[in-house]
Amino acid sequence: MKLCHRILLTLCMPLALVACATPAPPATVAAPVPAAWNAPLPHQGSLQDLSRWWTQLGDPLLVELMAAAQDLSPDLAQARARIAQARAVQVASRADLGPSLDAQAKAGRGFNEQLGHVASTAQAGLATNWELDLFGANAAAETAAGQRLAGAQALWHEARVSVAAEVAQQTSSLRSCLEQFDLAERDAHSRAETERLSALSERAGFTAPATAALARASAAQAQARAAQQRMQCDVGFKVLVALTGWQEPALRARLAAAPGGPAPDALFALAALPAQVLAQRPDVYHAEREVAATSAELGQAQAQRYPRLALSGSISAAWLRNAGATTDLGTWSIGPLTLSLPLFDGGRRAAQTDAARARYDEAAALYRARVRQAVSEVEQALVRLASTAERNASARTAAEGYRASFAATESGWRAGLTSLLELEDARRNAFAAEDALIALRNERQLAWIALYRAAGGGWDAQQGLATAQSSDTPDSSAR
Repeated sequence: MKLCHRILLTLCMPLALVACATPAPPATVAAPVPAAWNAPLPHQGSLQDLSRWWTQLGDPLLVELMAAAQDLSPDLAQARARIAQARAVQVASRADLGPSLDAQAKAGRGFNEQLGHVASTAQAGLATNWELDLFGANAAAETAAGQRLAGAQALWHEARVSVAAEVAQQTSSLRSCLEQFDLAERDAHSRAETERLSALSERAGFTAPATAALARASAAQAQARAAQQRMQCDVGFKVLVALTGWQEPALRARLAAAPGGPAPDALFALAALPAQVLAQRPDVYHAEREVAATSAELGQAQAQRYPRLALSGSISAAWLRNAGATTDLGTWSIGPLTLSLPLFDGGRRAAQTDAARARYDEAAALYRARVRQAVSEVEQALVRLASTAERNASARTAAEGYRASFAATESGWRAGLTSLLELEDARRNAFAAEDALIALRNERQLAWIALYRAAGGGWDAQQGLATAQSSDTPDSSAR
């Protein structure tokens, strides 16, 4: 027995040394992050308001639409399915670390050579097998499965944030479209009235035919613009219906009853350090977990090239019935202890290791790219937000000024003091300024939504990891 132990140790020692000499790559990689943002941060607000910023708008319809869209979203359903798959893989990988136990039973009747005549036999037993994880292959597989489970939980939150952001964007754009349609209709009615008065004046001989033609052209242009705006709003309704599953008549009625007000100047704050914001990005966290998973899988592939040791055992009870007499036969065994030494496989294990290393390099590159993309998305959202704030006062002043100018010009035209050409010019400027102000309010709202999405929606990595490891379903409180 001692000789056998020495032989086994002699065979395993060089391979164990080789295993220790080729460790798996690190589970984390460095990705450069700027020390500070290069775009101005939004003032006021609270860091805690990021995850549910829409509650500050006082818009219950938006909250209902988001909840409906999340219940209906195929992306969230797919993310939940991936969590279930990842959890199942983790359970299976964890089971490989322990022994397996199987029950066996069989019965038969036939000629027994030892007895020389027909006899009945029955046997029942338990068989166990346990692979001793000498070089950590099974442990590495379990680690990779756990990392992917955490990553899947992060992707569920990313899908939830994406759905919330898309619904908010579509709702804001649709409301702005309806405001612009109302503006276009009022403009069309005003131009139609101008056309009517010009036609009366032309028939009385006070207005030249060319001037009346200008009024008719202006009214027709306004009607076409209003029709085009109505088409855009109808398309917006269709998009929101597809997202939420609501019936279109109900959606139109609710939006008409709750048109929504202007967004507040500050919805939430953003951490001053880019690293803190990136820690809340679920896609960055998922990319980081993928690096850790591929690192563990590379270690598993390396461990497959070394010896494998397995222990088996069994216990069984058997019965032999012959000529009315029953004989009990019971057996048990521990072993054999099986050592498997890979000698030649045509380069298969080496190729598997090379493939695992390539997947690790790919995951590391994608993680660095994801970090760069995240920084860029936050910076772009900050720039757009700052730009809308900078233009807001000027746009309001322009709208008020052109509105007053048009009112004065229209009064002068009715009094015969200004020409129709001057009136149309003032009308065009007033309409463009009002339309631009509505578009700017929507642009600012969309900038806030884009910043919410770029900042990860206020997700907490530690809480997400704990949820992934302890819960059967994603955290419903985040809805």
